[in-house]
Amino acid sequence: MSRISNLSRKTNETDITIKMNLDGTGKYNIDTGINFFNHMLESFSKHSMIDLNIKAKGDLEIDDHHTIEDIGILLGETFLKAIGDKKGIKRMAHAIVPMDESVSTIAVDISGRSYCNMSLSFKNEKIGDMTSDIIIHFFESFANSAKINIYGTVEGANDHHKAEAVFKAFAKAIKEAIIVEHDQIPSTKGLI
Repeated sequence: MSRISNLSRKTNETDITIKMNLDGTGKYNIDTGINFFNHMLESFSKHSMIDLNIKAKGDLEIDDHHTIEDIGILLGETFLKAIGDKKGIKRMAHAIVPMDESVSTIAVDISGRSYCNMSLSFKNEKIGDMTSDIIIHFFESFANSAKINIYGTVEGANDHHKAEAVFKAFAKAIKEAIIVEHDQIPSTKGLI
């Protein structure tokens, strides 16, 4: 069973191509035009062991919103295509990840239904060259298009550490949830 997907999305605001291998080794090649976001997606790839290639061009002369939102949408669509019928997956998982003085807890359910509840707050408007409040919207966009549930919290003092803890915890939770551990659809409905 090959769990690889390659999708593109072009709008008047962005032009994005993503290739994903759910059964990879954490190799990545990511260029979003937003350095801190590259760092977060690289952390996600490395700690989820999902191979990820992302090439994005967006209207960064306006701000980073459209680029990050559209990457979230397409990344979710790419994940949904790669996960397929979800036969045999563990489906639900959670992770608690510390990052120095910060700690994040993320729980996911690859349920076929979209819901995102992220309780994240940052002190600064920007983390590096990325707008901090768009992080929640990125996860909302991903959850909506991947048709999964994501719940998350973070505590800490340093915004960089908090954001990185969130992306690493998300990576660890997804890594666990996509494990194939049997040969059934993990739902009493028989369909996810």
